[in-house]
Amino acid sequence: MAEKFRIRPVGLWLAERIWSPLLPKMMAPTGLIYTIVDDSHFCYAGFSEEDIFGYYVTECEGSTLSLFPINKKLRYAIPFRSPEEILDILRLYATDPGNLAVTYADDGEKFGFWPGTHRWVYGEKWLEKFILALEENGEWVRLLTFSEYLEKFPPQGRAYLPPASYDEMMEWALPSLSAIAFEDLLEELKREGRYEKYRPYLRGGIWENFLVKYPEANQLHKKMLRVSQKVHRAMQSRFISTKEFPPPPALQALWRGQDSCAYWHGLFGGLHLNYLRHATYQNLIGAERLAEVLEKGGGKYLQYEIMDFDKDLQPEILVSSPDLGVILKPGYGGAVLELDYRPKRFNLTNVLARRPEAYHRKLKKNQANVPGESPPPRTPEMEEALLYDWYNRYSFLDHFLGDGTTLDQFRRCQYPEVGDFVNQPYTLEEIEEFDGPGVLSVLLRRKGGLWGREGTLPIETRKRFTFYRNQARMEVGYEITHQGASETRLWFGVELNLTLLSGKDSTRHFLFPGLMVEDRRLCSMGAIPGVEHIRLRDESAGFELSLDLSPQGQLWRFPLETVSQSESGLQKTYQGTVLLLHWPFSLKPTEKKMLGINLFLQGTRPAG
Repeated sequence: MAEKFRIRPVGLWLAERIWSPLLPKMMAPTGLIYTIVDDSHFCYAGFSEEDIFGYYVTECEGSTLSLFPINKKLRYAIPFRSPEEILDILRLYATDPGNLAVTYADDGEKFGFWPGTHRWVYGEKWLEKFILALEENGEWVRLLTFSEYLEKFPPQGRAYLPPASYDEMMEWALPSLSAIAFEDLLEELKREGRYEKYRPYLRGGIWENFLVKYPEANQLHKKMLRVSQKVHRAMQSRFISTKEFPPPPALQALWRGQDSCAYWHGLFGGLHLNYLRHATYQNLIGAERLAEVLEKGGGKYLQYEIMDFDKDLQPEILVSSPDLGVILKPGYGGAVLELDYRPKRFNLTNVLARRPEAYHRKLKKNQANVPGESPPPRTPEMEEALLYDWYNRYSFLDHFLGDGTTLDQFRRCQYPEVGDFVNQPYTLEEIEEFDGPGVLSVLLRRKGGLWGREGTLPIETRKRFTFYRNQARMEVGYEITHQGASETRLWFGVELNLTLLSGKDSTRHFLFPGLMVEDRRLCSMGAIPGVEHIRLRDESAGFELSLDLSPQGQLWRFPLETVSQSESGLQKTYQGTVLLLHWPFSLKPTEKKMLGINLFLQGTRPAG
């Protein structure tokens, strides 16, 4: 900034105005002296509306920071009201000395990107009229930059603000049922004319609650924290300064992976958009790999680490090589939490589960989600898509299906699950290295049971993950042991949730070697008996995932789609494709069933 524009910035646009009391101390070393928050932040701290103007000073452990409160009336009026109406709002704050400042700052997307705003702001010349109105009223409306106001006027006083964001963000951060109850409370108070009186005491959650509401957001966040540690450690080991210009590639990739958009979801987009999550993962995977090259060089290796990756006080197992990155979660079904094909910086298990959102109620009631908008169309397709999962959509989840389970029941996540394996803990039995560090084996085990008419039938499931230094290969071997007293019939399935980002793109599709399957799109739904080989090919990115079953099994497949809001209305978003590989078989007491699924990733020539 100093080189190109000959000015040194001293203020910060606070992303989504997410305030933390620790920010003054964090910002002090940067030379930044002010930031912008919402007036609601001050309301939550007990300030009355007539005191929220100008700026206030806050501090943390002796580090000070100036805070400008954004006026909510202006934020809601610009650019949606006429210039005359906006001037009427400004007149409410005019004083004879002319020392009272009202702050306006908001997202640029309201000036042309939101539906209808481009025509209104530019086509109907709202922006031009607004600027002219300000110029014509210059004798009582003075426009100042934040720095200019700081130089001319002292702070209004001292303020210590609680963790907060704008009102809507804090409502969105609540769990869905709590958000619905909170919304009902607000509507009730508005109907009764009591909302303004109690507004300072009405607040939702905090931004960090998105990491509770969406496990996928927490996983992405913890990935970012770990990669950040690895990048900075690698740079320190090579005596590379974080202040170098241009910044080192690993640091640039890390920063791109820290864009906040993919870590949360309100009414629109965010975490629900698979391409945002993919871009974030892509940058983080790239940054992690660059950090490893700094530390290890470019040679082959295979390593593992046992650590609490997602910060739930339970251990995960992280396995990595130059070609493959895998996170195993023994505490949740012994599942694969993450599967990265590192040469393409691609997380194939980047799949969001279907969960209720507060705005889904509006679809069912045919109500608008945003004041002034038409209600979302109540189509059978959208209503049919409102399905919810009772478990997280990880991979290598182990199912024991009840008799009569159908593909449609499983797709709806409304089927009889008779085992206690899907989301229950496995124990880590052993980790072995063979051929030096060339082969790695991880054995997980669960002694569980199946519910039946005669009580619980004891079943033990062991699954061994085997990894290879020189290949992007993961072999998963199952050993299922009947520990009951009489012969029983079992229906065992292994669920994988995989994504190539698009369900309908012809360059991303299935291959079933030796089988005639007409619809090979990733959004296709169907059952295929006698499957031995499955391929998922991404011609755009230039790689292929192979699954080989031993013995051959049956395949159910269907797309996983969520319903979310967009600026133009409700939409279904492809999150991934569900593969259930399943085998019916009988076991006598102490008898074992052996099953295998081999996964292999390799590059192909990109399309075009």
